[in-house]
Amino acid sequence: MKMPDNWPDYDVIALPKSNVVPLKISVKSRTFKHGRDAYVEYNINDSSFDWMAIVILPSDKGEPDKRRVFIFPKTISDIRFRHNGRPATKYYDYMNVRVDEIAKILPEFRDNFRLSVTGITTSS
Repeated sequence: MKMPDNWPDYDVIALPKSNVVPLKISVKSRTFKHGRDAYVEYNINDSSFDWMAIVILPSDKGEPDKRRVFIFPKTISDIRFRHNGRPATKYYDYMNVRVDEIAKILPEFRDNFRLSVTGITTSS
């Protein structure tokens, strides 16, 4: 269920069949762009959400040519994303990933609408 606009902390709440506890999902959307100035970031100490969904929108240059969605537990991003700065700096607790790297570091979580904690497998 989508939460009302401007709801604090998370954007969607889901109740998977195998789980009796609702999952709070933070949704981040970005337009696809190559390079160092397009990131998804969050504070690693933020415990207000359990899962993250990243929606990558097509760029006006047509790359990629369709919307892509990655849905994964926050614990995965805590491991796979990078710290924003050096230890003991103001922004060290902020984790980030470049938009053009998301498909490479989270391939098993693409279109993970069933909320599998290990992601989904795709056949080649």
